[in-house]
Amino acid sequence: MEIYLVRHTETVCEKGICYGQSDVDIITPFDEIFDGIISKLPSEALIFSSPLQRCVILAKHIQKNIEAISYQEDERLQEMNFGDWELKSWNEIPPEELNPWMEDFVNIKVSNGESFVELHERVGHFLSDKISKIKQPIIIVAHAGIIRSILCHQSSLPLKDAFNNKVDFGEVIKIDF
Repeated sequence: MEIYLVRHTETVCEKGICYGQSDVDIITPFDEIFDGIISKLPSEALIFSSPLQRCVILAKHIQKNIEAISYQEDERLQEMNFGDWELKSWNEIPPEELNPWMEDFVNIKVSNGESFVELHERVGHFLSDKISKIKQPIIIVAHAGIIRSILCHQSSLPLKDAFNNKVDFGEVIKIDF
């Protein structure tokens, strides 16, 4: 089965801001960028999206421009929960909190947030619950962390190497699952 992983376009957040599950908007205008994304997608597919507006705006645009078999938002597709770090500059996060996480982001949980392994588990539940039974092409509009997790599930890449998968804003990655 073909899965098209689509990362949302660039957000209004300044560079260097940790925005994880914060519901931030995307930069406008985006029509031209969205049209480029749609040109890489199948003409008919099921669409799943993170419920955060930076994904929903893109997913609904895709839905209007292809033959969408169905459209669903799923909480499990939200970006990593950065807890107390949400909407802070990476530079203002105390080094005694940030450094251990940077050394082992897979297992270390952000204060009042989650670890990458927890994100990976919820993505795994989404994949087994929603994706495993589908035969039609699927479009998943999500975040870099979610896409990296899916790529780790698909390729058995160790989580510690997840960031070897570069995922740009507005990128479309086609995989067979």
